[in-house]
Amino acid sequence: MSSIGSLASFALLVGGVAAAVRVAARRSDPRELPHPAGWTLAGRRLGPGGTAVLLGGTVYTAYTVVAVPGLTYATGGFGLYALAYTVLLQPVALVVLPALRELASRHGLLTAADLALNRHGSHALALAVALTGILAAMPYLVLQVVGLEAVLRVMGIDPQGPAGLLGLAGAFVVLALVLLPGGLRACARFARFKAVLIFGMLAVVLLMATRRTAGPGQVFAEAGRRLSAEGLGSVAPPGSQAAYLTLALGSALAQLMYPQVLTVSFAARSTDALRRAVLSLPLWTAALGLFAYLGFVALALDVRTPDGHAELAVPMLLDRLDAPPVSGLLLGALAIAALLPAAVMAVGIATLVARNIYAEYFNPTATPKHEVRAAGLAAVVIITGALAFALALHPQDAINLHLLGGVWISQTLPAVGLAPFTRWFHHRALLAGWAVGMLAGTALVVSGGFSSVVDVGLGLVHLPVYVAVTALVANLLVALALTPVLDRAGVPRRTEQPEEDRDVQRRGSRFAVRVD
Repeated sequence: MSSIGSLASFALLVGGVAAAVRVAARRSDPRELPHPAGWTLAGRRLGPGGTAVLLGGTVYTAYTVVAVPGLTYATGGFGLYALAYTVLLQPVALVVLPALRELASRHGLLTAADLALNRHGSHALALAVALTGILAAMPYLVLQVVGLEAVLRVMGIDPQGPAGLLGLAGAFVVLALVLLPGGLRACARFARFKAVLIFGMLAVVLLMATRRTAGPGQVFAEAGRRLSAEGLGSVAPPGSQAAYLTLALGSALAQLMYPQVLTVSFAARSTDALRRAVLSLPLWTAALGLFAYLGFVALALDVRTPDGHAELAVPMLLDRLDAPPVSGLLLGALAIAALLPAAVMAVGIATLVARNIYAEYFNPTATPKHEVRAAGLAAVVIITGALAFALALHPQDAINLHLLGGVWISQTLPAVGLAPFTRWFHHRALLAGWAVGMLAGTALVVSGGFSSVVDVGLGLVHLPVYVAVTALVANLLVALALTPVLDRAGVPRRTEQPEEDRDVQRRGSRFAVRVD
């Protein structure tokens, strides 16, 4: 349990960073008319450095840096699959994200749904992509609140009690008053603080852990003994190679389709700036590997988390390693790590709501200023809803929903991720494949008791495979099979939005769609 000094240093750090971002916004934000591209994409002006810290700070969330060491603390080596996924993320991102960003910049697109509509000309497919992005990203946002709850719990504050509610409300105020009004520009400033604090916190914690142990050799030996005593191994169990590979590959593909990642990618000043930013991701992966090591340190130092709350391993370790004022600062860095991705997620989800649902179907004549206001209001509602869900749900329920979210967002890959590379697919085949993938993935997850892995039989061979990969394969098979059938049946295709119509779209109007 933490003292008043820990709470004071925690509040001082979070409040100080929020105030600094707010002051910087007042001094340097450009005086321009409200426009969706300005609020959502920071005017597409982020350079390599800004894109790098924002992309890394968004992909590597607070829940990631508490969940991954929580997995190594609870399961040993199997928790290291997250490192394989993040290693695969960079080469996949280098292929996919610059191509998507180039297409978005050329046609003035802001969201994945914009891209699906522009490339395939199907409003139904664009709506499917928008709804999927919203449904998949909301549990991810809730998990950031769960990460904040873990920090408060370690400081002796019950998240369900008055003090906990006040703390979470304070985090909401920071988002609502500091980050959301400035949109992605404010998030980019906040990201710089997160990068400095996360890497600085990691250096301090590793130094303190080294003083308390005899080095990595002793850490792994002690962790192995404790895991063995609990019936677990310190390395991945035999026969898990297929699960490891598909979890890593499927997670990497899914991550690139989330609204927050596409939002940051589309905001890059140039394709070269985005490529340079993606090349910096291994630095964040190295940091994540060190956080995973802290899970073993927690085992070696006999940290005992409550049953079912392995995610508390690192916050409890931070609280134990140093004096309360210092531990409060370290926990404050974790809180800031949660606020940044939460804000970017809210911006991405709100843009989908305002642009691809509200303006598309309820108010097609909305001006850019009106669209920005609608997105800002939607972001506040989204953050409030995430707080309410986090308080109402058990953390495991949020994790289960996030598992479903990963399966769902993967089903947008054929319509969005492949859009810059091929126009062979028929838009109705893509829509049918999306529907099959969504239904199959949801059914597999629910029937398997919300397990991320399903047993797939290939003749006499049975392999454990990530559910999202299984559903994505079904999605692609349907799209591949239906495309030539629809073409031979004479079902017309819709065409890409003409180049001359892109300026109309940038003013906030609906896409012009034509039929060959």
